[in-house]
Amino acid sequence: MTVKLSRRTKAAGTVAGVAAFAMLATGCSADGGSAASGDEDITLTITTFGTFGYDDLYKEYEKLNPNITIKPTNIDTGGNARTDAFTKIAAGSGLSDIVAVEEGWLGAIMEVSDRFVDLNDYGAQDIKDRWLDWKFDQGTDPDGRVIGYGTDIGPTGLCFNGPLFEQAGLPTDRDDVADLFGGDDASWDTYFELGAEYTEKTGKAWYDHSGFVWNSMVNQMDEGYYTSDGDLNIEGNSEMHDRFNQLAEATLNGQSAAQTAWDWGGGKAFVDGSFATFVCPGWMLGTIKGSLESGGGDASTGWDFADVYPGGPVNWGGSFLSVPTSSEHIEAAAELSAWLTDPEQQVKQSKAAGNFPSTIKAEETLAEEATPNELFNNAPTGAILAERAKGVQAQFKGPDDSVIQENVFGPALNLLDQQEATADEAWQKALDLLQELVIDN
Repeated sequence: MTVKLSRRTKAAGTVAGVAAFAMLATGCSADGGSAASGDEDITLTITTFGTFGYDDLYKEYEKLNPNITIKPTNIDTGGNARTDAFTKIAAGSGLSDIVAVEEGWLGAIMEVSDRFVDLNDYGAQDIKDRWLDWKFDQGTDPDGRVIGYGTDIGPTGLCFNGPLFEQAGLPTDRDDVADLFGGDDASWDTYFELGAEYTEKTGKAWYDHSGFVWNSMVNQMDEGYYTSDGDLNIEGNSEMHDRFNQLAEATLNGQSAAQTAWDWGGGKAFVDGSFATFVCPGWMLGTIKGSLESGGGDASTGWDFADVYPGGPVNWGGSFLSVPTSSEHIEAAAELSAWLTDPEQQVKQSKAAGNFPSTIKAEETLAEEATPNELFNNAPTGAILAERAKGVQAQFKGPDDSVIQENVFGPALNLLDQQEATADEAWQKALDLLQELVIDN
């Protein structure tokens, strides 16, 4: 569902006198001088999606702040969370005190940024040095209002299944695997060539489905579905079309397992050898963990994580915590948002969810600790992601970026996965849906 609202739509629930509550977020720690440490009993609601790893942090915050009760809601996917958020924005009510916003639909949130609190009024400038510059800037609207504190970023490595690689005569040591794909010179050409070799030898698929591979390929472009000026950048884009054709050829030659994203047959496809490689932004490690457990797998299933990625560095995803102006507890919600995104908490979040933090100190901590991740053959996933984060450039995301990814290219790529269209027919399908869902909508 796409809800279009004009920029700067006046928020019906704007809380008057916000400035009267203004305070420094540096006072947001739970040791006093804040709404959280006051006498008033407050219930804060927060909506996240996917795997955020916040459950223990909620309990820790409540223990530090006995007057605070946190009521969390977790939505299964970012796409469904987008629909939930924009349905409530359109209705003018129903948003939680804190709303997690995914990078893919941040551009749409920026269209209605005045419905979210300017965290500058709560000390954002005093803590901005926590974050990578580009991450902090992403959460800032064109008027300089900070409407989201970054939770994580999406540097991406390559997950591979060691036993399946061994069956195909490919190396299994993660350093050797990184070399196999080309190390710093890893390319999609090499990735699909190895996929063709693997598919020929085993008769099995190379990747789970086309959509996630496509997302990575688009995110690596200097400009994706939109130019940096905010114009649509698909029709007539020869570079994007070439990449689509490259993926289409591999998929039509059997490299895709045609799995349903976010389900993977109840997680069984991660266990039964349906595919041998998987695109892995940091936050996806937690998703794989949940899927493996759902599918009856564990560390013995053989998934590993290599410090390499076709086409080089890429950022896929990453989220923000925003406070709607409709919140009845803006000050307390801003404090909790600042606390949850503090480097110390981001390290804990990363260990719980497997994602990669957006604050500099937390990233350095994970790199230094290099803690083995048992589920991924003891790979030091945090340290690898720190390496994968080098050279990452944030790509501009337009208002319908996530709609284009899921509802325009999703169905077109599914036609390829199901062997129901040629590359040209699938590309045209995407253009038709772009016209219908974005241009004419």
